Amino acid sequence: MMGFRLSPQSVLLAAMLAAAPLLATAEEHELGGAQQTAIAEVERRAEELKEVNRAIWDFAEVGLQEYRSSELLVEKLKEAGFEVKMGLSGMPTAFVAEYGSGKPVIGILAEYDALPGMSQKVIPAREPRTEGEPGHACGHSGLGTGALGAALAVKAAMEKHDLKGTLRLYGAPAEETVIGKVYMTLDGQFDDLDVCLHWHPSDENGAWIGSSKALVSAKFTFRGIPSHASVSPEAGRSALDAVELMNIGANFMREHLKEDARVHYVIVDGGGQPNVVPPTATVWYFVRADSHKDVEYNFRWLQDTAAGAARMTRTELTMQIDTDCHEIVSNDPLSELITRNLEAIGAPEFSDEEMLFARRLQAPLIEEFGREFPQAIDREIKPYPRVAEPSKGSTDVGDISWRVPTGGLRTACLAAGSPGHSWQNVAAIGSSIGEKGILYAAKTLAATAIDLLEDPQRIAAAKADWKERTKDLVYFSFIPEGQKPPAKIR
Repeated sequence: MMGFRLSPQSVLLAAMLAAAPLLATAEEHELGGAQQTAIAEVERRAEELKEVNRAIWDFAEVGLQEYRSSELLVEKLKEAGFEVKMGLSGMPTAFVAEYGSGKPVIGILAEYDALPGMSQKVIPAREPRTEGEPGHACGHSGLGTGALGAALAVKAAMEKHDLKGTLRLYGAPAEETVIGKVYMTLDGQFDDLDVCLHWHPSDENGAWIGSSKALVSAKFTFRGIPSHASVSPEAGRSALDAVELMNIGANFMREHLKEDARVHYVIVDGGGQPNVVPPTATVWYFVRADSHKDVEYNFRWLQDTAAGAARMTRTELTMQIDTDCHEIVSNDPLSELITRNLEAIGAPEFSDEEMLFARRLQAPLIEEFGREFPQAIDREIKPYPRVAEPSKGSTDVGDISWRVPTGGLRTACLAAGSPGHSWQNVAAIGSSIGEKGILYAAKTLAATAIDLLEDPQRIAAAKADWKERTKDLVYFSFIPEGQKPPAKIR
């Protein structure tokens, strides 16, 4: 190999260039003036935001029926000077609020749907507020509130510091059944975004750096012939038999799926009473996997199983696709930026009373499952970079991430190790523990959005990463073209 020597000037230039990223990294941990304004605005509105969380927590409305929850968020946004469009993409509870104009366009996502049957008081023991009613077991009362706080804070900073660009807050219904953002994506609501930001209440603090599971939700309805189950069973054709045979086939199918696949179902119509051969029966399926390609393969197999069950029982089969969501495409530059802002702002402190409350939430899990919890509340900020396995859950944020660069975060609003969709989470998100995590998320989202508004290079880096990750992806949906979202999911 031919050798060469650098001039002293070249050595100096190379050293300066090598040091530049390190200098930039140090500076990025310092919050700028606009970010300080946004953080102060979250603090100024802290009591108001706590009231919003508590109100949505009280409303506890399930997906596509979040009328009071969305109206409250819209009311707050209009009061602050946002332009709001409601009833987007065929969903009355979907909205978009906008402030500013021109590029860049930064989006923040809000969710506010509850889960059925999860009503719970803010106490460390299982006790519903109203038996059988919904509750925020995924913390979406706080999710919507934190997104609102971030939007209000960014607007205040844009006004005071004359930041250029457009800020949007998207009100996305029915996340628990991965519907809202999917239909909003198919409707083109996110296509002109430069970056989209999201967050979720959690039992830890950190940027979202992994993916999620793709998911298809579908209802299979079989129609047979009613008859007297004892007097003339030969004259009937049981739709329930078809559902049961389909479920048996699906359960045998599980043995031959990849480890990451998930197939779950509930029978939502199984007939009226035992002495009538059921003329109709419906089973509702979720089919998941780490990649949408695998979901496509597994769901087509499930369709063949359903068709076979219909033939065996001489019944007729119809299928309704409710939604089809894709896995999240993660984004390293956004995850790194979010981590720095989480660190610069700092995780909140918790009182002895809050720690005790969290410990009491953990107690039934210790007794029932033998779980161990080293901490009551996890205050650690997860580092970046780190290895992250794909989430075992699904979210319709994934579909947005196939269209635009998307970055997210989690903050500790729940007792450490708390299981998803549990009564413990309903109690925590309605408590001061949840409130502190909500305000922390609002500040971090706001600081990150301001970084993007102030520095086009950050957006360029996010877009470059997104283009590389999506270059071989082909978006396919089982949702028929032009299909409107369901008016109700249940």
